[in-house]
Amino acid sequence: MDNLMHTKVKTTTTLLSQLRQEFLQQEDIILKTDEYLDRQKVFESNARSYPRRIPLSLAKAKGIYVKNTQGQVFIDCLAGAGTLALGHNHDSITNGLKKVLESNLPLHTLDITTPVKDQFVIDVFSALPRSFSDTAKIQFCGPTGADAVEAAIKLAKIATGRKTIIAFSGGYHGMTNGALAMMGNLGPKKAVTGLMPDVHFLPFPYTYRCPFGLSPTESINANLHYIRSLLNDPESGVLKPAAIIVEAVQGEGGVIPAPVEWLQGLRKVTQELDIPLILDEVQAGIGRTGKMFAFEHADICPDMVVLSKAIGGGLPMAVLLYNKKWDQWSPGAHSGTFRGNQLAMMAGSITLDVIDQQGLIKNSTLMGGILKTNLLTLKDNYAFIGDVRGEGLMIGVEIIDPQRSSTMGGEYATNPLMASKIQQACLQKGLIIELGGRDGCVIRFLPPLIVQAGEIELITKCFASALQLVSEV
Repeated sequence: MDNLMHTKVKTTTTLLSQLRQEFLQQEDIILKTDEYLDRQKVFESNARSYPRRIPLSLAKAKGIYVKNTQGQVFIDCLAGAGTLALGHNHDSITNGLKKVLESNLPLHTLDITTPVKDQFVIDVFSALPRSFSDTAKIQFCGPTGADAVEAAIKLAKIATGRKTIIAFSGGYHGMTNGALAMMGNLGPKKAVTGLMPDVHFLPFPYTYRCPFGLSPTESINANLHYIRSLLNDPESGVLKPAAIIVEAVQGEGGVIPAPVEWLQGLRKVTQELDIPLILDEVQAGIGRTGKMFAFEHADICPDMVVLSKAIGGGLPMAVLLYNKKWDQWSPGAHSGTFRGNQLAMMAGSITLDVIDQQGLIKNSTLMGGILKTNLLTLKDNYAFIGDVRGEGLMIGVEIIDPQRSSTMGGEYATNPLMASKIQQACLQKGLIIELGGRDGCVIRFLPPLIVQAGEIELITKCFASALQLVSEV
């Protein structure tokens, strides 16, 4: 058995080395349509999104590398929108999944417990700050972050008896009816009638494009003053909310970290008014920002935490964690057929263990720091780079048009056309990145937490080549 395991590890390590070598040797990539993409266009719905910008059909993947069906190798800085904390096909996860499959453990258990589920709960609670975990409960949800968000909103309304929800401009919490109602991006909402009512939006502290037109310090103070005033004003027109939901680092909204002092101020006012504060950690959680949870940067204790993506180790999993004082719902108040995914629980436990044993939170900070420094150096050379920001391995580069003034805060206008050109040029150089933020003008880097310094340099080299390519056109 030991020889077999050694052979498996050797084989996967060889694949990683092979993919890296192929990446280093290949010339610029010319993407061609193939039969897989052709069939995808025929059979899949018009709602498909990623294939429109990243037209790839994938055949192999290991670590930070993926290989398409045409034999071209790419560095994956999308990583399942942050889901693949350990990269593709990590040996520990694949071996753990094989162990579950060979054990005859039931793979589908609804919310009936198993030894695998019991261990997963222990591991999740161990990863939480003690200030939160000591009084926490866990609810297993349907396998998407959106369902866990819906569960959080439902619980907040039941526990408080209130109906109003407050969200933030630029926020993203999923695509279900309630989650969509709390989305900042207007595009997906326009065609949908009957979204969840009584949702109100507050300005997020987007200091690069301050909605108040103030300097960063003044902006944070004004923002907190406005929130406190609105929540205490009997003439504000907004009823006391059942909850306030926020991301400590907005992901889809453009990789915008909430300033520490702002999050602390928001937590203070919600505590004073007994308003549940929900932290959506679906993308920013599980080591992504250089802390296990992004809210830890501000040293606050939220009422509820929503987790998905990386918590399932690359497989579908979503949970809601909350202070037990809000545990007011009745049996069956929130359920879902696929909330008992045993493979995802095993993968999630392994992911948390590997992050701990291999010091990947520290690695996220170190590698993110190197990447951010490299990107800031590139910013000095290209006028269309307006801002570089983020925490850990969650970094955004905002692309601007230095020839046009902004009408939306900030000195210069967004430049979605240039951002799109850069994304396509990155693909040509073998780098997969995604766009987000206002007008899709923010280039987002979400590499796996296992990325090493040499790979950060490769990412930087690819990105620099892409920038040079678009600047010559």
